[in-house]
Amino acid sequence: MHRILGEITKRGPTVLASGCAIGLVIPDLAALARPLLPVMVFIFVLGTLLRINNAEVIKAAKNLKISLIFPALMVVACPYFFGMLSLYISGNQELSLAIAIAVAAPPASGNAAVARMLGLDPSMSLVTALCSMAIIPITAPLILHVFADGLSLSIDPVDLAIRLAILIGGAEGAAILIRRFSQSFVATHGLAIDGIVVIALFLFAIGTMAGMQSIILQTPSLAISMILIAYGVNVCMQLLMGCLYPGSLVSRFTMALNGGNRNVGLLWSALGVSLSPTMALYFACSQLPIHTMPKILQFVLPRIEGLFKKPGLTQS
Repeated sequence: MHRILGEITKRGPTVLASGCAIGLVIPDLAALARPLLPVMVFIFVLGTLLRINNAEVIKAAKNLKISLIFPALMVVACPYFFGMLSLYISGNQELSLAIAIAVAAPPASGNAAVARMLGLDPSMSLVTALCSMAIIPITAPLILHVFADGLSLSIDPVDLAIRLAILIGGAEGAAILIRRFSQSFVATHGLAIDGIVVIALFLFAIGTMAGMQSIILQTPSLAISMILIAYGVNVCMQLLMGCLYPGSLVSRFTMALNGGNRNVGLLWSALGVSLSPTMALYFACSQLPIHTMPKILQFVLPRIEGLFKKPGLTQS
Protein backbone atom coordinates (compact mmCIF):
# COMPACT_ATOMS: atom_id res chain seq x y z
CA MET A 1 0.00 0.00 0.00
CA HIS A 2 2.83 2.41 0.88
CA ARG A 3 4.43 1.70 -2.49
CA ILE A 4 1.17 2.39 -4.31
CA LEU A 5 0.60 5.66 -2.43
CA GLY A 6 4.20 6.65 -3.14
CA GLU A 7 3.72 6.06 -6.88
CA ILE A 8 0.50 8.06 -6.81
CA THR A 9 2.32 10.95 -5.11
CA LYS A 10 5.11 10.94 -7.71
CA ARG A 11 2.52 11.20 -10.47
CA GLY A 12 0.39 13.77 -8.63
CA PRO A 13 -0.08 16.34 -11.45
CA THR A 14 -0.90 13.56 -13.94
CA VAL A 15 -3.39 12.00 -11.50
CA LEU A 16 -5.02 15.39 -10.96
CA ALA A 17 -5.36 16.11 -14.69
CA SER A 18 -6.74 12.62 -15.30
CA GLY A 19 -9.44 13.33 -12.73
CA CYS A 20 -10.79 16.07 -14.99
CA ALA A 21 -10.68 13.76 -18.00
CA ILE A 22 -12.49 10.96 -16.16
CA GLY A 23 -15.13 13.37 -14.86
CA LEU A 24 -15.77 14.64 -18.39
CA VAL A 25 -15.89 11.20 -20.01
CA ILE A 26 -17.93 9.49 -17.26
CA PRO A 27 -20.54 12.05 -16.12
CA ASP A 28 -22.29 9.55 -13.80
CA LEU A 29 -19.07 9.13 -11.85
CA ALA A 30 -18.67 12.92 -11.65
CA ALA A 31 -22.22 13.19 -10.31
CA LEU A 32 -21.44 10.57 -7.65
CA ALA A 33 -18.26 12.39 -6.61
CA ARG A 34 -19.89 15.85 -6.46
CA PRO A 35 -21.41 15.45 -2.94
CA LEU A 36 -17.99 14.35 -1.65
CA LEU A 37 -16.32 17.70 -2.48
CA PRO A 38 -16.50 19.23 1.05
CA VAL A 39 -15.05 16.03 2.55
CA MET A 40 -12.24 15.96 -0.03
CA VAL A 41 -11.40 19.60 0.75
CA PHE A 42 -11.15 18.78 4.44
CA ILE A 43 -8.90 15.77 3.71
CA PHE A 44 -6.40 17.59 1.53
CA VAL A 45 -6.30 20.63 3.82
CA LEU A 46 -5.71 18.31 6.80
CA GLY A 47 -3.04 16.35 4.92
CA THR A 48 -1.29 19.56 3.92
CA LEU A 49 -1.29 20.85 7.51
CA LEU A 50 0.16 17.55 8.75
CA ARG A 51 3.03 17.73 6.27
CA ILE A 52 3.85 21.42 6.70
CA ASN A 53 6.91 22.47 8.71
CA ASN A 54 5.66 24.85 11.43
CA ALA A 55 8.90 26.84 11.49
CA GLU A 56 8.66 27.44 7.74
CA VAL A 57 5.02 28.51 8.06
CA ILE A 58 5.92 31.03 10.79
CA LYS A 59 8.79 32.33 8.66
CA ALA A 60 6.47 32.77 5.67
CA ALA A 61 3.81 34.46 7.82
CA LYS A 62 6.35 37.05 8.98
CA ASN A 63 7.04 38.00 5.36
CA LEU A 64 4.52 40.77 4.61
CA LYS A 65 4.72 40.11 0.89
CA ILE A 66 3.35 36.61 1.51
CA SER A 67 0.91 37.34 4.35
CA LEU A 68 -0.45 40.75 3.36
CA ILE A 69 0.68 42.43 0.13
CA PHE A 70 0.13 39.61 -2.36
CA PRO A 71 -3.09 38.33 -0.75
CA ALA A 72 -4.46 41.90 -1.08
CA LEU A 73 -3.28 42.10 -4.69
CA MET A 74 -4.97 38.79 -5.47
CA VAL A 75 -8.38 39.34 -3.91
CA VAL A 76 -8.75 43.15 -4.19
CA ALA A 77 -6.70 44.70 -7.01
CA CYS A 78 -6.75 41.81 -9.51
CA PRO A 79 -10.54 41.17 -9.44
CA TYR A 80 -11.18 44.86 -10.07
CA PHE A 81 -8.63 45.03 -12.90
CA PHE A 82 -9.71 41.81 -14.66
CA GLY A 83 -13.39 42.58 -14.16
CA MET A 84 -13.08 46.06 -15.65
CA LEU A 85 -10.89 44.79 -18.50
CA SER A 86 -13.35 42.04 -19.42
CA LEU A 87 -16.27 44.50 -19.22
CA TYR A 88 -14.43 46.89 -21.54
CA ILE A 89 -13.54 44.14 -24.05
CA SER A 90 -16.78 42.13 -24.06
CA GLY A 91 -19.40 44.59 -22.83
CA ASN A 92 -21.01 41.60 -21.09
CA GLN A 93 -21.80 42.44 -17.46
CA GLU A 94 -22.52 38.86 -16.43
CA LEU A 95 -19.23 37.57 -17.88
CA SER A 96 -17.22 40.41 -16.33
CA LEU A 97 -18.90 39.74 -12.96
CA ALA A 98 -18.12 36.01 -13.25
CA ILE A 99 -14.46 36.75 -14.01
CA ALA A 100 -14.21 39.32 -11.19
CA ILE A 101 -15.76 36.93 -8.66
CA ALA A 102 -13.56 34.03 -9.81
CA VAL A 103 -10.44 36.19 -9.41
CA ALA A 104 -11.73 37.50 -6.06
CA ALA A 105 -11.72 33.94 -4.69
CA PRO A 106 -8.79 32.97 -2.43
CA PRO A 107 -6.07 30.61 -3.69
CA ALA A 108 -7.29 27.02 -3.94
CA SER A 109 -7.07 24.96 -0.75
CA GLY A 110 -5.09 22.27 -2.55
CA ASN A 111 -2.37 24.59 -3.85
CA ALA A 112 0.01 23.79 -0.98
CA ALA A 113 -0.25 20.07 -1.78
CA VAL A 114 0.28 20.78 -5.48
CA ALA A 115 3.27 22.99 -4.61
CA ARG A 116 4.83 20.06 -2.73
CA MET A 117 4.30 17.80 -5.79
CA LEU A 118 6.01 20.32 -8.06
CA GLY A 119 8.95 20.98 -5.75
CA LEU A 120 7.74 24.49 -4.91
CA ASP A 121 7.19 26.07 -1.46
CA PRO A 122 4.10 24.58 0.27
CA SER A 123 4.49 26.77 3.39
CA MET A 124 4.46 29.94 1.31
CA SER A 125 1.46 28.66 -0.62
CA LEU A 126 -0.45 27.76 2.55
CA VAL A 127 0.17 31.13 4.24
CA THR A 128 -0.90 33.07 1.15
CA ALA A 129 -4.08 31.02 0.89
CA LEU A 130 -4.99 31.32 4.58
CA CYS A 131 -4.35 35.08 4.68
CA SER A 132 -6.46 35.54 1.54
CA MET A 133 -9.27 33.51 3.10
CA ALA A 134 -9.13 35.73 6.19
CA ILE A 135 -10.04 38.85 4.20
CA ILE A 136 -12.46 37.61 1.53
CA PRO A 137 -15.57 37.87 3.77
CA ILE A 138 -14.91 41.63 3.44
CA THR A 139 -13.41 41.88 -0.05
CA ALA A 140 -15.69 39.50 -2.00
CA PRO A 141 -18.96 41.35 -1.16
CA LEU A 142 -17.27 44.64 -2.16
CA ILE A 143 -16.22 43.23 -5.55
CA LEU A 144 -19.74 41.89 -6.03
CA HIS A 145 -21.18 45.32 -5.20
CA VAL A 146 -18.96 46.98 -7.83
CA PHE A 147 -19.80 44.59 -10.70
CA ALA A 148 -23.31 43.32 -9.88
CA ASP A 149 -25.17 46.63 -10.29
CA GLY A 150 -28.77 45.77 -11.14
CA LEU A 151 -28.33 42.03 -10.60
CA SER A 152 -30.01 40.34 -7.64
CA LEU A 153 -26.90 38.68 -6.22
CA SER A 154 -25.38 38.90 -2.77
CA ILE A 155 -22.78 37.25 -0.56
CA ASP A 156 -23.40 36.98 3.18
CA PRO A 157 -20.02 37.86 4.74
CA VAL A 158 -20.92 36.28 8.10
CA ASP A 159 -21.96 32.99 6.49
CA LEU A 160 -18.79 32.99 4.37
CA ALA A 161 -16.62 33.65 7.43
CA ILE A 162 -18.31 30.85 9.36
CA ARG A 163 -17.77 28.37 6.50
CA LEU A 164 -14.09 29.23 6.31
CA ALA A 165 -13.66 29.09 10.09
CA ILE A 166 -15.23 25.62 10.21
CA LEU A 167 -13.09 24.35 7.33
CA ILE A 168 -9.75 25.76 8.44
CA GLY A 169 -10.40 25.54 12.19
CA GLY A 170 -11.62 21.95 11.94
CA ALA A 171 -8.66 20.84 9.82
CA GLU A 172 -6.16 22.71 12.02
CA GLY A 173 -7.68 21.26 15.18
CA ALA A 174 -7.53 17.73 13.78
CA ALA A 175 -3.92 18.29 12.64
CA ILE A 176 -2.89 19.51 16.12
CA LEU A 177 -4.46 16.45 17.79
CA ILE A 178 -2.87 14.02 15.32
CA ARG A 179 0.55 15.66 15.66
CA ARG A 180 0.25 15.64 19.46
CA PHE A 181 -0.68 11.99 19.85
CA SER A 182 0.80 10.43 16.70
CA GLN A 183 3.86 12.51 15.85
CA SER A 184 5.96 9.44 15.04
CA PHE A 185 3.22 8.06 12.79
CA VAL A 186 3.11 11.30 10.79
CA ALA A 187 6.89 11.35 10.45
CA THR A 188 7.06 7.71 9.38
CA HIS A 189 4.14 7.75 6.95
CA GLY A 190 4.61 11.16 5.33
CA LEU A 191 4.66 9.75 1.80
CA ALA A 192 1.44 7.83 2.46
CA ILE A 193 -0.23 11.03 3.70
CA ASP A 194 0.84 12.76 0.49
CA GLY A 195 -0.68 9.89 -1.49
CA ILE A 196 -4.00 10.23 0.33
CA VAL A 197 -3.96 13.98 -0.38
CA VAL A 198 -3.43 13.27 -4.10
CA ILE A 199 -6.34 10.79 -4.10
CA ALA A 200 -8.56 13.42 -2.42
CA LEU A 201 -7.52 15.97 -5.06
CA PHE A 202 -8.22 13.37 -7.78
CA LEU A 203 -11.77 12.73 -6.49
CA PHE A 204 -12.28 16.48 -6.11
CA ALA A 205 -11.27 17.01 -9.75
CA ILE A 206 -13.74 14.33 -10.87
CA GLY A 207 -16.55 15.91 -8.84
CA THR A 208 -15.97 19.42 -10.22
CA MET A 209 -16.67 18.09 -13.73
CA ALA A 210 -20.28 17.20 -12.84
CA GLY A 211 -22.53 18.52 -15.61
CA MET A 212 -19.64 19.66 -17.82
CA GLN A 213 -20.10 17.00 -20.51
CA SER A 214 -23.73 17.94 -21.13
CA ILE A 215 -22.83 21.64 -21.25
CA ILE A 216 -20.11 21.02 -23.85
CA LEU A 217 -22.38 18.78 -25.96
CA GLN A 218 -25.35 21.16 -25.83
CA THR A 219 -23.46 24.41 -26.47
CA PRO A 220 -20.04 23.41 -27.83
CA SER A 221 -18.99 26.78 -29.24
CA LEU A 222 -20.02 28.70 -26.11
CA ALA A 223 -18.42 26.12 -23.81
CA ILE A 224 -15.14 26.15 -25.76
CA SER A 225 -15.11 29.96 -25.67
CA MET A 226 -15.60 29.93 -21.91
CA ILE A 227 -12.90 27.30 -21.42
CA LEU A 228 -10.44 29.38 -23.46
CA ILE A 229 -11.31 32.50 -21.44
CA ALA A 230 -10.86 30.56 -18.17
CA TYR A 231 -7.44 29.29 -19.28
CA GLY A 232 -6.51 32.79 -20.45
CA VAL A 233 -7.40 34.36 -17.09
CA ASN A 234 -5.57 31.61 -15.17
CA VAL A 235 -2.39 31.95 -17.26
CA CYS A 236 -2.47 35.77 -17.09
CA MET A 237 -2.84 35.65 -13.31
CA GLN A 238 0.04 33.20 -13.00
CA LEU A 239 2.28 35.34 -15.21
CA LEU A 240 1.30 38.52 -13.37
CA MET A 241 1.88 37.16 -9.85
CA GLY A 242 5.05 35.34 -10.88
CA CYS A 243 6.54 38.41 -12.48
CA LEU A 244 5.55 40.78 -9.68
CA TYR A 245 6.87 38.64 -6.82
CA PRO A 246 10.47 39.62 -5.97
CA GLY A 247 12.08 36.34 -5.05
CA SER A 248 13.71 33.14 -6.24
CA LEU A 249 12.38 31.13 -9.16
CA VAL A 250 10.73 28.68 -6.73
CA SER A 251 9.05 31.55 -4.86
CA ARG A 252 7.88 33.16 -8.09
CA PHE A 253 6.32 29.93 -9.37
CA THR A 254 4.70 29.28 -5.97
CA MET A 255 3.08 32.71 -6.00
CA ALA A 256 2.12 32.22 -9.65
CA LEU A 257 0.35 28.95 -8.80
CA ASN A 258 -1.59 30.69 -6.02
CA GLY A 259 -2.45 33.58 -8.33
CA GLY A 260 -3.92 31.38 -11.06
CA ASN A 261 -5.55 28.53 -9.17
CA ARG A 262 -8.37 29.94 -7.05
CA ASN A 263 -11.07 28.40 -4.88
CA VAL A 264 -13.84 29.48 -7.26
CA GLY A 265 -16.22 26.91 -5.81
CA LEU A 266 -16.19 28.69 -2.45
CA LEU A 267 -17.72 31.90 -3.81
CA TRP A 268 -19.80 29.94 -6.33
CA SER A 269 -21.56 28.16 -3.46
CA ALA A 270 -21.82 31.40 -1.47
CA LEU A 271 -23.78 33.02 -4.31
CA GLY A 272 -26.36 30.24 -4.22
CA VAL A 273 -28.62 29.15 -7.08
CA SER A 274 -29.47 32.62 -8.38
CA LEU A 275 -26.61 32.67 -10.90
CA SER A 276 -27.21 33.36 -14.56
CA PRO A 277 -26.32 30.57 -17.07
CA THR A 278 -23.32 32.63 -18.24
CA MET A 279 -21.87 32.91 -14.74
CA ALA A 280 -22.52 29.25 -13.89
CA LEU A 281 -20.88 28.14 -17.15
CA TYR A 282 -17.77 30.28 -16.55
CA PHE A 283 -17.40 29.02 -12.98
CA ALA A 284 -17.70 25.42 -14.21
CA CYS A 285 -15.18 25.97 -17.01
CA SER A 286 -12.70 27.61 -14.61
CA GLN A 287 -12.30 24.24 -12.87
CA LEU A 288 -10.48 22.80 -15.90
CA PRO A 289 -7.35 24.99 -15.74
CA ILE A 290 -7.24 24.65 -11.94
CA HIS A 291 -6.77 20.88 -12.24
CA THR A 292 -4.72 20.70 -15.43
CA MET A 293 -2.27 23.60 -14.94
CA PRO A 294 -0.19 21.61 -12.39
CA LYS A 295 0.61 19.08 -15.15
CA ILE A 296 1.52 21.92 -17.52
CA LEU A 297 3.73 23.48 -14.84
CA GLN A 298 5.39 20.12 -14.22
CA PHE A 299 6.40 20.14 -17.90
CA VAL A 300 7.40 23.83 -17.99
CA LEU A 301 9.30 24.17 -14.69
CA PRO A 302 12.38 22.04 -15.48
CA ARG A 303 12.82 23.80 -18.82
CA ILE A 304 12.71 27.27 -17.27
CA GLU A 305 15.06 26.17 -14.48
CA GLY A 306 17.44 24.84 -17.14
CA LEU A 307 17.26 28.16 -18.96
CA PHE A 308 18.26 30.05 -15.81
CA LYS A 309 21.22 27.72 -15.30
CA LYS A 310 22.73 28.68 -18.65
CA PRO A 311 25.86 30.88 -18.54
CA GLY A 312 25.05 34.56 -18.35
CA LEU A 313 21.65 34.05 -16.71
CA THR A 314 21.16 34.29 -12.97
CA GLN A 315 18.23 33.51 -10.73
CA SER A 316 16.97 36.45 -8.71
